[in-house]
Amino acid sequence: MTYIIAAVVVLGLLIFVHELGHFLFAKLFGVGVEKFSLGFGPKIIGKKYGETEYLLSAFPLGGYVKMVGENPDTELSDFDLSRSFMGKPPLQRIAIVAAGPIFNLLFAALLFIVVYMIGVPAATTRIGEVVAGKPAAAAGVQVKDLVRSVNGRQVSRWEEFAAIIADSKGAPLEITVERQGALRTFTIKPETREGQNLFGEKIVYPVIGVVSASEMVTDRYPPFQAVIKGCQQTWKLIGLTFLSIVKMIERVVPLDSVGGPIMIAKMAGEQAAAGGVNFLAFMALLSINLGVLNLLPVPILDGGHLFFYFWELLFRKPVTVRAREIAQQVGLALLIGLMVLAFYNDIIRYVVNKG
Repeated sequence: MTYIIAAVVVLGLLIFVHELGHFLFAKLFGVGVEKFSLGFGPKIIGKKYGETEYLLSAFPLGGYVKMVGENPDTELSDFDLSRSFMGKPPLQRIAIVAAGPIFNLLFAALLFIVVYMIGVPAATTRIGEVVAGKPAAAAGVQVKDLVRSVNGRQVSRWEEFAAIIADSKGAPLEITVERQGALRTFTIKPETREGQNLFGEKIVYPVIGVVSASEMVTDRYPPFQAVIKGCQQTWKLIGLTFLSIVKMIERVVPLDSVGGPIMIAKMAGEQAAAGGVNFLAFMALLSINLGVLNLLPVPILDGGHLFFYFWELLFRKPVTVRAREIAQQVGLALLIGLMVLAFYNDIIRYVVNKG
């Protein structure tokens, strides 16, 4: 039950943020909004304020904002024509459609800013293991040494230390450690090791043969630094999400890694149980995924609509109704296929294999 509640909170909030983007920009440009719905399908509850009916619908895996004149074939009165979506210039329609996924990305950045202000766990540079026969052991590095600098650059977190080694390309490193209150400096030439990157591809990378002691501290940042860190993390994950999609198309990332609502519910419950910071970070990651996926140029998604409106802006004429219909059918088939794959993977992962 906890998992279900956590999933409903996460998905409900992310869908609300997404649709709020469409809604606010529609209002900004004077487009009439008939319905604002969280969920699809039959109405559960609804209330009308002004011209807009606000709904909670039966199927919570999405939502929609129904605007006046979205369908170019709809006959409208002169009054409705002046406030119809399709009656607006292409740039305004682009802004309205793009606002949904962009709000998701901005919301992710906001969540990460809050996370960095609350505090994130980080490992110090304390060494917990020195692998026998490796460069660090040969140089004289010992367990419990605290790495203070590398090539004159001060380090205090294991992530920084590991990044410098990874970027060294095997060049000798001058590593200064603190041992029993005294500083000792070693010159260590990394050796190379074969392994796999995040996407399972084979890579060769430098190592010196040390393992973190997992001595954890909490890093808290003042608001200005938290804004910078939050935006940097969001931008990094946006790039990683796009790259993951490319790797999936290239079949580097297996299709069985795609997850559906069961996986989201399980992960949401686990992160909620792990604490507020984990839950907020998970929500931010999911918000980035939602934003990026909706920007893909796939008909029926926001990115598909953006493609049509950019086409109209470039060629000074809208895409034909027939071309739009065919594209929507292809997009719907792709979306249904993706949903079937996600549900299938969930069933195999959590029902058959009881993962």
